[in-house]
Amino acid sequence: MELQDFTKDTQAKFGFEAIAADTELAQQIQKQLIRLYLLDAPADGKFGPISASALQAFQKTASLTEVGFVSFVTAEKLLAAKPEDFRTPLKFGSDLASRILKYMQDKDYQISSNKQEYNIIYVEGINADGSLNNDAPNEFNDQRIVIEVVNGVPKIVGQWQATSEPGSYYTYHPMNSGGAARISFGQYKAWTVGIHGNAEPHEALVQVGNVSVYRDFNKDFKRTSDKLDTGLFGINQHWGYDYAANNINNASAGCLVGRSRNGHREFMSLIKRDRRYQVNKSYVFYTTVIPGDDLAKN
Repeated sequence: MELQDFTKDTQAKFGFEAIAADTELAQQIQKQLIRLYLLDAPADGKFGPISASALQAFQKTASLTEVGFVSFVTAEKLLAAKPEDFRTPLKFGSDLASRILKYMQDKDYQISSNKQEYNIIYVEGINADGSLNNDAPNEFNDQRIVIEVVNGVPKIVGQWQATSEPGSYYTYHPMNSGGAARISFGQYKAWTVGIHGNAEPHEALVQVGNVSVYRDFNKDFKRTSDKLDTGLFGINQHWGYDYAANNINNASAGCLVGRSRNGHREFMSLIKRDRRYQVNKSYVFYTTVIPGDDLAKN
């Protein structure tokens, strides 16, 4: 079944379960919702709670009386809808939140801009005020930042000292024979809420999708000329055990790590308020990792 078929059969009605059972129709509906900024990419044909919520949001915004099913009414509206009618244009200033989202927009990264949707970003080599630092090895000198778009305006709703790189211990004693993992800059949809650690297990974002990392085989604390490796490596987002700011110690073998326990708890509490997680506790979060020196050019 395709959306166009509903215009030929005006009596047809597909509830959400029927949509979920029709991969082709589910994927087409998802593509339309992504086009309208109501759903995260990709269109995978799996019509679950997040897709259903996005479709209901479309029906509400389009002032449709049908809810919980699709007929020719919703089908025609979906096909004809214009993206600008469903997304408030982003309003950028000179503040750090604006600079980050403008950078993401220029890179064509996914930006969540609806109410109670949070963008998770790590910026490597910057201070809390957005100024550059020397990005020295084995230090918590990066920033973990959560941004929400409020009426088109980017707002930092959470920010913590962090590292997006492994410390000295695991650089010199890598868990992988190819070398310690240094995440490749970019954006990944790869994390769900779960538990990290054995000695001190705690709630964290755990990796469930592929990410790319550079293997620091020569142990020079750089990505330059290192081998790129893509897969599931346990690159989690967890806490850094309150280690000193100038000593990552063994807190990271390549994970995305907030330095303090309390700060990490704040981070987890915040992102779990994301409306998509509230709909689906298995929601997979996007995370973007940005080089500070590149952001500074923006």
